[in-house]
Amino acid sequence: MLTSQQAGQAQRIPQFENEEVRVWKTTVMPNAPLAMHTHDHPRVIVALSGGSMKVVNEDGTSEVHQWDTGKAYWLPLEEGKKRHADSNQGSKPIEVMVVELKNAK
Repeated sequence: MLTSQQAGQAQRIPQFENEEVRVWKTTVMPNAPLAMHTHDHPRVIVALSGGSMKVVNEDGTSEVHQWDTGKAYWLPLEEGKKRHADSNQGSKPIEVMVVELKNAK
């Protein structure tokens, strides 16, 4: 799990948690890549303020995700288990609501 210290300039604000889900709001600033990390559960991302996010994997491969404001995106467990760092490629902050599904496979 990514902590605020690992995230550098990113903000992660807890919203809700129970035995089924954990929800937080994250703001990723331009030119402030997140530290390498993994995720233990699949997630749904809802872009509150969208943008272009580059995901750089530990093995050096990368891909760019375009998150459109107001849209939701599925991030499967297989992707989250890959050690990766995220980087906002735009000039404005990207703000997302993350819904982590604790019991999903």
